[in-house]
Amino acid sequence: MASAPLPLAPSAIAFGTDGWRGILGVDITVERLLPVAAAAAAELAYAAPEGLASREVVIGYDRRFLAPELAEAICSAVRGVNLTPLLATSATPTPAASWAVVERGALGALVITASHNPPEWLGLKIKGPFGGSVEGDFTQRVETRLAAGGISVPSPGELQRFDALGSYVNGLRSRLDPAPLAAGLQQLGLTVIVDPMHGSAAGVLPALLGPEAIASGAIQEIRANRDPLFGGNPPEPLAPYLGELISAVQASTAAGRPAMGIVFDGDGDRIAAIDERGRFCSTQLLMPLFIDHLARARGLPGTVIKTVSGSDLMRRVAEDLGRPVVEKAVGFKYIAAEMLAGEVLVGGEESGGVGFGMHLPERDAPFAALLLIEALVEGGVPLGERLDALQRAHGGAASYDRLDLRLADMAARRRLEEQLAQAPPEQVAGEPVLEVIRTDGVKLRLGPSHWLMLRFSGTEPLLRLYCEAPSAERVAEVLAWARRYALED
Repeated sequence: MASAPLPLAPSAIAFGTDGWRGILGVDITVERLLPVAAAAAAELAYAAPEGLASREVVIGYDRRFLAPELAEAICSAVRGVNLTPLLATSATPTPAASWAVVERGALGALVITASHNPPEWLGLKIKGPFGGSVEGDFTQRVETRLAAGGISVPSPGELQRFDALGSYVNGLRSRLDPAPLAAGLQQLGLTVIVDPMHGSAAGVLPALLGPEAIASGAIQEIRANRDPLFGGNPPEPLAPYLGELISAVQASTAAGRPAMGIVFDGDGDRIAAIDERGRFCSTQLLMPLFIDHLARARGLPGTVIKTVSGSDLMRRVAEDLGRPVVEKAVGFKYIAAEMLAGEVLVGGEESGGVGFGMHLPERDAPFAALLLIEALVEGGVPLGERLDALQRAHGGAASYDRLDLRLADMAARRRLEEQLAQAPPEQVAGEPVLEVIRTDGVKLRLGPSHWLMLRFSGTEPLLRLYCEAPSAERVAEVLAWARRYALED
């Protein structure tokens, strides 16, 4: 997949929904990164909760070009504001940094990563003392510090390293015993094929399930080597980038041993799956399974948090099990805020981020993978069969897809925004609009498990079109209609 042309000049330093990201060597350079890291670390210390006396800041990084070297470099920036950087000994999933913050009682974490973005990108994520991403008001204060031009001099010193990956794996074991899961997979005759997309979650699930599961064929891993080019595609868990995993799953099933694929994004905070037939399963399908398993089988307490772009199946499963549902705008930060404020069973977004009230107020894909395996072992059938049964029990099957549409320019975007605000469509692809929902963008409800959502990017002339409908054919029809509607001048 071709990448967009690289910009000729760096963009202003501004934080997005989860950190600061840009093109390596253009936006992200060591000269620009050092003051950002210093400002972020200083703000972590300034905003520390009362009673938190720690001076430690965890430093993590992914497997991208120069990520280890830049992680070492920002240690000097953290020391320059009189704090103590603790550097991971190896590339680790971003949730491993979150785990380390909570386990050690640290001020927070700075993680050098660009998550699921294309290979030429890099960035910085900031985690607070609670183990999740800091909120927008925090990053605004970091930007204010940068604009004020405060002087902090990077301070050289001996690197203090710690085994963040080992601590994280042990931490997941303390949350959920993997031994019965490995035995359950062998009893089912089910193979789990893990695809970390060359990213920093490589090796985590095999380490958790253990050598016997590997020797028995219960778990395999592909694309586990470090490749900063990620095979030429963004390390994002989307079907077009998963041909090797889909083929491996189908080949195993055809050979007589049903398989399931589990895929992680580049920094291990997003998850998707491939069922035994080779069907791509985003969190639109996995979230209902998590809800069913945690509420029905485990009997855990808490509310279900979904984004407005999430499948109706999430709500139907939750409400059929007597669980309240809260619907938020798109973005995991809104889910995390609910997790910090009250008792949450599970919260998730359509793009692969899932968090659990029993764990961290943060997306954690390897932990989600353990719970997914636990749900299949409990149910005793492969993933596709389990999902089909879940849909039949809660209102029938539905399909989902998303289309990102680039508009001509910002003027075209403003015209469309005004049109949607003043006179949204009364019909969509021949169906009357029953309800207009404005939680985030414009969501047009057409019926049960049938809706179209139009949502603009924060700063670009980019329109995201989301659709759920009773069939894949109907989804395609609605998205085609929406594309024509959006491009009309």
